[in-house]
Amino acid sequence: MSQFVINLLFVGASFMLYIGIAIWARAGSTKEFYVAGGGVHPVTNGMATAADWMSAASFISMAGLISVGYVNSSFLMGWTGGFVLLAMLLAPYLRKFGKFTVPDFVGDRFNSKAARVVAVICLLVISTTYVIGQMTGAGVAFARFLEVSSTTGLIIASCIVFVYAVLGGMKGITYTQVAQYVVLIVAYTIPAIFISLQMTGHLLPQTGLFGTHTESGLPMLQKLDEVVRELGFQDYTADVSNKLNMFLFTMSLMIGTAGLPHVIIRFFTVPKVADARWSAGWALVFIAILYTTAPAVASMGRLNLINTIYPDGPSAPALEYAERPQWLQTWEDTGLVRFEDKNNDGRIQMYNEVPAFAETAEARGWAGNELVVNNDILVLANPEIANLPGWVIGLIAAGGIAAALSTAAGLLLAISSAISHDLIKNMINPKISEKGEMLAARISMAVAIAIATWLGINPPGFAAQVVALAFGIAAASIFPVLMMGIFSKRINSKGAVLGMLAGLLSTTIYIFLYLGWFFIPGTNTLANVPDNWLFGISPLSFGAVGAVINFAVAFGVSYLTEEPPQEIQDLVESVRYPKGAGGAVAH
Repeated sequence: MSQFVINLLFVGASFMLYIGIAIWARAGSTKEFYVAGGGVHPVTNGMATAADWMSAASFISMAGLISVGYVNSSFLMGWTGGFVLLAMLLAPYLRKFGKFTVPDFVGDRFNSKAARVVAVICLLVISTTYVIGQMTGAGVAFARFLEVSSTTGLIIASCIVFVYAVLGGMKGITYTQVAQYVVLIVAYTIPAIFISLQMTGHLLPQTGLFGTHTESGLPMLQKLDEVVRELGFQDYTADVSNKLNMFLFTMSLMIGTAGLPHVIIRFFTVPKVADARWSAGWALVFIAILYTTAPAVASMGRLNLINTIYPDGPSAPALEYAERPQWLQTWEDTGLVRFEDKNNDGRIQMYNEVPAFAETAEARGWAGNELVVNNDILVLANPEIANLPGWVIGLIAAGGIAAALSTAAGLLLAISSAISHDLIKNMINPKISEKGEMLAARISMAVAIAIATWLGINPPGFAAQVVALAFGIAAASIFPVLMMGIFSKRINSKGAVLGMLAGLLSTTIYIFLYLGWFFIPGTNTLANVPDNWLFGISPLSFGAVGAVINFAVAFGVSYLTEEPPQEIQDLVESVRYPKGAGGAVAH
């Protein structure tokens, strides 16, 4: 049986499972569409939350980022820390408030339509920019494993999401995400176990990372350091020089995670306040399985790649291009691996093409780095690089697509809820019937899917830039207003609105200054290099600064203006004690 047929069977079976669950769990009311009826078990919700969170970025890109250097484990620390903040500071209190959406909480807590509108704008920008990466990730997985163009892959993915998200709403998405979690975690860990056994003899990749490299007898990380150093790269375990930027970047990811609307709404689906906290705890357990495996996948994958190109070591002649393995040829067809024989010797030279190392390379007779490998392919290509069985490759195909679809569905639901519930129901037409609201929600979802597909085919910028904007805005706008709304009775609507706007504008302007206005190439005001950064703060790290600006403006304005009405202060007081909340209610 060919690899294509195996991939098709695995992916097709997963699609049938998702559609079957959506039909079984289809939403029949607005409560089921927005919060799955409010009766999801904490363990089930934890698993669904883990799938909702572990996007294409986590499944496909994260190990690729860490493979460049262990310093990129800041992604793990930031993203995981965000769930701790959610569990301790936000989830139980928001659940007690008993609303359907984040703008719902903001609008009612601050008794302000302006605050609701600003929250809706932030939510739409965050979710729309974030969903682009998910659709693009699905396109990459389809392009490689189903041998179709990325555009065709995106359209197929959109059709699948349309069926189970529009039909099932949060109820269908919840149980579909449970299935998707099982698919993606099995797909991620099984290849990692195979590779760990091959390279270190350890069954668990987490221990294999710190074990002994079987072939050389050296500690795994020491072996990797030596190999990458010999090719002119920085040591894999090297420290970072700019500690301030590292701290702010980790904080931006942390509070950005805690402010992501599609993650927050998952905690509105459980029966009780205590269940919200338990859901976050279970989500951390399920996420940790993948996140503790990712560094091992990254390091072993990078060493495997280098060993493929330099089978006798970096000091020996490189692999002849004509003898390259089949997986390399296949990935070349996708454009994510590119080879250029610069010295016409028929061999693949791969090294760090920096001035300091260029002299050494020139002395060896090299004429420039010849192989460019997109980091995003590492997880997807790992089973092929390690010569694992075809069914493992089929499994990783289904897992990569599941990761992209699960998060895309959650983001699209957040967009749909903001439009149908927060704008139409609460502001434009409060007298709309439940049937009319359900229709509006489904139409909003369909339109959101169409826009997300178009943006996935024609992305406004490099994916990392777009995701940076999503996290930056969540950190600088949503997280602070939720924290102040829960823990401060003195913050009024004027402070909340101006604080959100200050955080939103300062963060987006700073990002656009370096990455281009609205990510249009060539429109950046300053070159995106450390020498130009304000106090050495990267655009990717500015979300934490934007959050501080939000807090400062909100407190300053609130204390210079009138206190909130007494009933709002009493409401905040009651929310601080997260006990005895009823079901989510519509307004």
